[in-house]
Amino acid sequence: MNRTWTCGVLVSALWLSSIHFSHAAGAKASVSSAFQDDLVDQVSEVPIDSIQQFVQIYGTVKENYVSEKSDDDLFLQAIKGLVGGLDRYSRYLSHEDYQQLLEYTEGDLATIDFSLALDASKTQWQIKNLRPDSDSAKLGLKNGETVYKIDQQELKNLNAAQVEDALNGSMGSTLQLQLSPLSTPMTLVRNQKLDVADIQSNLLPNGVLVLKVKVFQQDTATQIKRFIDDVPTNRLKAVLIDLRNNPGGLLSSAVESADLFLNQGLIVSTQSRSEGDQQFQALPGNEFSNLKIGILINGRSASAAEVFTAAMKDHQRALVMGEKSYGKGVVQKLFPLENGAALQMTVSHYLTPKGIAIDGVGIRPNIDYPWPSEMKEENYINHVAEQLLKAKL
Repeated sequence: MNRTWTCGVLVSALWLSSIHFSHAAGAKASVSSAFQDDLVDQVSEVPIDSIQQFVQIYGTVKENYVSEKSDDDLFLQAIKGLVGGLDRYSRYLSHEDYQQLLEYTEGDLATIDFSLALDASKTQWQIKNLRPDSDSAKLGLKNGETVYKIDQQELKNLNAAQVEDALNGSMGSTLQLQLSPLSTPMTLVRNQKLDVADIQSNLLPNGVLVLKVKVFQQDTATQIKRFIDDVPTNRLKAVLIDLRNNPGGLLSSAVESADLFLNQGLIVSTQSRSEGDQQFQALPGNEFSNLKIGILINGRSASAAEVFTAAMKDHQRALVMGEKSYGKGVVQKLFPLENGAALQMTVSHYLTPKGIAIDGVGIRPNIDYPWPSEMKEENYINHVAEQLLKAKL
């Protein structure tokens, strides 16, 4: 107990002395003095008992773990645990990860640093095209290894398009990969940008315009409007907005896209302890007020895609089909650190127009209709489009 208390006092003394040293460092210290004053206030609020317990655990791990760990490794692990344990989205970004994330916008679509190929004889999906110097290789993954699950979804019953969709997501997002039923899931970061069209347009023979929105980017609403305007009025019966596997993107883009079809009312609100609560309202307008709208979602439709879907559903402006969405109803913010790293942390929650929290819940479709793996995607879309035409909104 005496040793623990001594370590606790030592850690506190080193921490406060480092702050004092920074204040004595001249011009550099004056720039960050406000930050350090705030840090002193935060340190003073940390319970001494908690500091003592942490130091005791730290010392036990340092002296008794089977492999020797450096102080830097142990502290980094503690930081990652502190942030990563908050929720499934918050995480610590190394200097390299942070710089890479800054190169892209939130609306960029990305994948991981390898692909998967089907071994038909074993009905197994195996890793391929993994470079020896890649991040995943550094985690211990190897070409030829079988992947059992991605984000709790078994791959053996999925077709190629569904497996590819499971690998893709927004830039900087993570996925959980599991090699076998008994193995521990690994966290991989999607950091390989995909150059794909933001929206794919297809006018079906029955007059349904299918708009496949891959991710909500800055000009998504403008593109949606242009695709609709390009179809002669006498040929256009309905618009089906396909948001399957859409990981989200820009909140502002989702709001602008919903505003195309709503002429009044709340689109989404956010609740935040540090950022303040906000509301986003639809502006008056009747350009597409008589156009029948359908939305197709699945278990990987998330974030901004859910904001758009919830707004349209709550205002009874669209028929939502498919399967329950992912349930990511959070706003995240980057907090740069002095060592060049950063924290990516949740600061707000989305609420639907009816005041329902999206996070961890997802959005239920009006019509449950998952895509059967044995059905061609073209046939699936045609069936969904027919249901939209028959529906009374």
